[in-house]
Amino acid sequence: MADASVVHSLWTTAAEAPQKIPGPKIEYGQLAPTLIVLGAAIVGVLVEAFLPRRSRYYTQLMVSLVGLAAAFAAVVGLAAGGFAGTKSRISAMGAVAVDGPALFLQGTILLVSLVAVFTFGERRLESSAHGGGASGEARRKADSFAASAAATPGGPAEQAAVKAGFTTTEVFPMLLFAVGGMLVFPAANDLLTLFVALEVFSLPLYVLCALARRQRLLSQESAMKYFLLGAFSSAFLLFGIALLYGYAGTVTYAGIADVVDGTVRDITPALAGTMGNDVLLLIGGAMVLMGLLFKVGAVPFHMWTPDVYQGAPTPVTGFMAAATKVAAFGALLRLLYVVLPGMRWDWRPVMWGIAIITMLVGAIVAVTQTDVKRLLAYSSIAHAGFILAGVIAATPDGVSSVLFYLAAYSFVTLGAFAVVTLVRDAGGEATHLSKWAGLGRRSPLVAAVFAIFLLAFAGIPLTSGFSGKFAVFKAAAEGGAGALVVVGVISSAIAAFFYIRVIVLMFFSEPKPEGPTVAVPSPLTMAAIGIGVAVTVVLGVAPQYFLDLAGQAGVFVR
Repeated sequence: MADASVVHSLWTTAAEAPQKIPGPKIEYGQLAPTLIVLGAAIVGVLVEAFLPRRSRYYTQLMVSLVGLAAAFAAVVGLAAGGFAGTKSRISAMGAVAVDGPALFLQGTILLVSLVAVFTFGERRLESSAHGGGASGEARRKADSFAASAAATPGGPAEQAAVKAGFTTTEVFPMLLFAVGGMLVFPAANDLLTLFVALEVFSLPLYVLCALARRQRLLSQESAMKYFLLGAFSSAFLLFGIALLYGYAGTVTYAGIADVVDGTVRDITPALAGTMGNDVLLLIGGAMVLMGLLFKVGAVPFHMWTPDVYQGAPTPVTGFMAAATKVAAFGALLRLLYVVLPGMRWDWRPVMWGIAIITMLVGAIVAVTQTDVKRLLAYSSIAHAGFILAGVIAATPDGVSSVLFYLAAYSFVTLGAFAVVTLVRDAGGEATHLSKWAGLGRRSPLVAAVFAIFLLAFAGIPLTSGFSGKFAVFKAAAEGGAGALVVVGVISSAIAAFFYIRVIVLMFFSEPKPEGPTVAVPSPLTMAAIGIGVAVTVVLGVAPQYFLDLAGQAGVFVR
């Protein structure tokens, strides 16, 4: 009888058990840009696995360009309401925000990545095959990346790969994986999604930095520095996420913001014991900010920037300097404006100090640099300080000014690094400033294009740099940060000195007989430089439409 009751009890329990576990609700249309890019990256991996080596380059180039173009079309469709649903919403069960800032930044990242693919695909600049014995075909088709990434630098395996004319076409799917992470990073609506996106775009960049064809040891050293310091910053960010979760009992941005504001409705006993502990909130928020400021390249988290920019292959440097900064500033804006608006009086003084030292250190240290890539690295640090001025404004105009500045700055940066790849000597790229003396007489067009980019960096009127700086400084002044604007103007004046110094060096110095030559690139690099010049001039001469577009896209959804 007892056995029968047990059987009856088990039967009743089984009957009462839920028959089906509900699946997650994923709005695939809202996530289309990211899914397209990641799908193209997976196709690129399959290309590497199954296609013969001679067919991979053109296939990878086409897959990358088509995937990025399709993803940008998806972004335009989302922005125009082409997909079912509203323009601003939370997708993937609260993990991803599809709103104006996210779509604007995703569009910028995709356009920048399209131009970066042109520089990745350049195969005419490495005209002399180091290591000897290479055929004319191998010399003609060499690119900026190591012939065999796994080979010991200078070893027999590398020499055999160079002689055979091998190329590392794996860089294209790695770039796409990095872009996929960057698309999610500024749109992440919870802290775990933020961390996963950070790792997805950081890990491919660590590898890409180590793949330079010339000066491979310097390239690998830069990648190791980037990896180690990036691991530390990721650890700080993850520890900060843990503390914020301990404080709020949730990792969603809206949930944390409600606890910070004191508007949370359901207060559990566990939450009641932690939500009054401001130590968890302040330390956790500071650690997450540290992780994001590392990616931005703000002082004092900037030490990796000059070494990595100098050692990485120049196409990778241009891609990192442009796209990573766009993604990182997007994530920083969302964190400060969506998660921590209730702590504005706590984070604004800290960000004031970081912005001031970032502008001054970037501008002053750049004066002492003798390498073009290191000079542009410290220039990027100074520009991070200028953009932080717009972040500190804490107004809708501040958000829109930052969006516009990021779009303008990214194309100038890509174009400048594309020009750097053209000036070459027997050892590869001639990046020492002394070798650029008289470049304006040897190649007036290349020097004039580089001068346009330098003037844009300096913020000279009729360039995109002036429009961007005017927008962020105006927003900062209206937001009560007038003193910060004064420091920004002084830093801009200091920075203008070393930009104009390079222009004077190129046009008013005698060229050396043993000086470098200017290589004739393929249409890919010409297109990258031409797009950079066009965007620089258009955003400088007629910026209003794009400022209005950034203004319309400057509202975060919660």
